[in-house]
Amino acid sequence: MKTCSNYEKNLKMCNCTYDPCPHKGHCCECIAYHRQMGELPACYFPNDVQRSYDRSIRRFMQLHT
Repeated sequence: MKTCSNYEKNLKMCNCTYDPCPHKGHCCECIAYHRQMGELPACYFPNDVQRSYDRSIRRFMQLHT
């Protein structure tokens, strides 16, 4: 069973638009999952960019250079 002491607070701040995501509100799991995939989680991106589902490190660098 997943536990997160800040689950409700995390969920309110989460900008991920992938609704069936099992990691929403479970930030540690979300970060670990995306790291394993070579990506960053939605919260690292502005809303318009994260909706594209291009959460690559390359895209993050393009935004910040």
